[in-house]
Amino acid sequence: MSWINRLKEKWKVKNSGQFALILIVFALTGSTVLIIKRPIVDYFTIDGEKSTIFNVIYLICILPIYNIILLFYGSLLGQFDFFWNYEKKMINRFRRKKGRQKNKK
Repeated sequence: MSWINRLKEKWKVKNSGQFALILIVFALTGSTVLIIKRPIVDYFTIDGEKSTIFNVIYLICILPIYNIILLFYGSLLGQFDFFWNYEKKMINRFRRKKGRQKNKK
């Protein structure tokens, strides 16, 4: 079974067209994040030199922005339902991991 068929099955995608649109949304989102990263880095750093703390803060801040952009492009290309469900699954994964950490203490 090819990786495409495995992803289609995992994501419960109906056809190859929908699968292609989903991949396009991921590509557009990633490209957009790369485009907006440069001005952010230039604004908050001196000569583009990034410290470790900057990288940590950037990653924490970019996650919600990435998710919003993902939903935006998903809705533009008619795949909002898929990406809304994708976001809900991701949020649930974070909640479960956070709950496990509290139980270990």
